[in-house]
Amino acid sequence: MKALSVFVFAGAALFAQNAPPPAMPNLPDDTVIAIFEDGTKFTMGDFKAFYAVIPPNAQQGALRDRKGFLQQWELFRKLAAVAEKKKLDQTSPSREALEYNRLFIMSQAAVNEEVTAAVPQPDELHSYYETNKENFKQVKVKAIYITFSKEPASKLVAGKPVLGQEDAKAKAERLLAQIRSGADFVKLVRENSEDADSKQKDGDFATLRPSDNIPDAIKRAVFALKQGEVSEPVEQPNGYYLLRAEEIGYRPESEVRNEVIESWKQEHFRRWMQQMHDSVKVQFTSPEFLNGTATPAAPAK
Repeated sequence: MKALSVFVFAGAALFAQNAPPPAMPNLPDDTVIAIFEDGTKFTMGDFKAFYAVIPPNAQQGALRDRKGFLQQWELFRKLAAVAEKKKLDQTSPSREALEYNRLFIMSQAAVNEEVTAAVPQPDELHSYYETNKENFKQVKVKAIYITFSKEPASKLVAGKPVLGQEDAKAKAERLLAQIRSGADFVKLVRENSEDADSKQKDGDFATLRPSDNIPDAIKRAVFALKQGEVSEPVEQPNGYYLLRAEEIGYRPESEVRNEVIESWKQEHFRRWMQQMHDSVKVQFTSPEFLNGTATPAAPAK
């Protein structure tokens, strides 16, 4: 076992030294880089193919000590031939290990092929965009921000004491009532908002999209609004927002094409995988096995 792990161990040790990773040799794929004892030729293309599937630390070792890799590969081939001659691939535990790894690798291959081979047609992309148009919504938002403090009122904002949380919420609700009664939102921004950046822009807060990394409470409030509507006070850690939807629109299909393709592929794969799960049929013949209630076998005498 020690001999089998020498190359992998050497690769890991070299990798741990943080040396710059060596470059892949720039040779044509049909270049023969080794001929093994039985006459088998090993090409640059073979090296690249096997390199792609070995563990990262072994990849580093393979490039740093190319001669050692080829010697190790021939050792693997010779030992595997000995095992096959003795039919060890047909006896436990090698038989089960080979079957498990075969199933695992082939399952991964099927998944990868489904992911990479799925190519949507233009009409499928257009249909997906129209069906999922809300994902590409964008809302231009104005805001009024009322700060609160959970500590005793000792801080000042714009020369005024910071309100406690209950008072800040009550103020936000009063402003909301005025807005819904026809008060000028921008005028209230100028007189009351404590977010300096948006206040300087008459309340312009941001143009938000569902994919933006924003607090969930703000996202829910904004994307529930119709154009011109103002949200209920939205609590955040240090204040309350009143959010108004100034403009509601959708990003053009041409602008979000790459996002549509990626989302279509994810949905396509999800449906394919669900179909595969649903097609699994197993007849369970031992309740004792499933429930763990089997009686332990009596010890041999």
